[in-house]
Amino acid sequence: MNETLLEIKDLVIHYETDSGVVEAVNGMNLVLNKGQSLGLVGETGAGKTTTALGILRLLSEPPARIISGEIHFEGRDVLAMDKDALQKYRGKKVSMIFQDPMTSLNPVMTIGEQVMESLEIHEPNLSREELAAKAQETLEMVGIREERFNDYPHQFSGGMKQRVVIAIALCCNPELLIADEPTTALDVTIQAQVLDMIRTLRNELQTSMILITHDLGLVVENCDMVAIMYAGEIVEYGDLADIFENARHPYTVGLFGCIPNIDKDVHRLKPIEGLMPDPMNLPDGCPFHDRCEYCMEICRKEKPADLEISPGHIVKCHLCAAEEKEGSK
Repeated sequence: MNETLLEIKDLVIHYETDSGVVEAVNGMNLVLNKGQSLGLVGETGAGKTTTALGILRLLSEPPARIISGEIHFEGRDVLAMDKDALQKYRGKKVSMIFQDPMTSLNPVMTIGEQVMESLEIHEPNLSREELAAKAQETLEMVGIREERFNDYPHQFSGGMKQRVVIAIALCCNPELLIADEPTTALDVTIQAQVLDMIRTLRNELQTSMILITHDLGLVVENCDMVAIMYAGEIVEYGDLADIFENARHPYTVGLFGCIPNIDKDVHRLKPIEGLMPDPMNLPDGCPFHDRCEYCMEICRKEKPADLEISPGHIVKCHLCAAEEKEGSK
């Protein structure tokens, strides 16, 4: 499907603190079509979670502030929504699975009550019995038996808590599911089970997804599109083939260099030297220039613009622009 579901234009989000201004998201552009699954990849502090909270208008304001830009969902301006419109939008249109299942649930409410609470907001015409039946059906869909309906979160393991969180996120059949590193707090075997369940349910419900992660392996298994984020910007965007077979931005290439390759006999991996810039003191020009082995003088002075090097494959890099210009001669 090519119908646009989510479109972000020139989004800028800051955190204004006593210590200074944290420039978390800086001129971000992103498009997601209906039915697509997007992997949002980047280091810790790149602005991935801030972007997700911005999409849902869940940022704590203050200290967070959306400085400029647009977020459109199904053509509607999310930033212009009033309180009532936002309540209908969150959970029904867009849902989110947060990073840590241990702190995502209310410890004094049963899991059944917590799923019912989400349903009640968006389906107020259902009776108490109908809400309970639908909540139970959703919990069974994620592998939680009927007899656990009245149990409390502390009676569940981390993996089972994450299943409850997923049930709450999916109970209203949202158009878009945002999964923010949904397996970070889980062990490897449970990670695989949870991701497989998310993939199965997403296919059954025809839900679009944004998977926030720093693991490129998860992106291959779960996503159609990939956006590489660095210092609050999307530096490369495209489908799986664009990113995994024809990565062009030096940062994206560097990320792949950090991954072991069983087909190559190498003594050491090649890490990306240095650290991501301090968001309270971002450098001029390209934010990646001081870590880039191909850095040119223009990189230190001017921000690169979005460059479409093939249909749908966008890179923000002066080197790529120079190579494209040279190749067109």
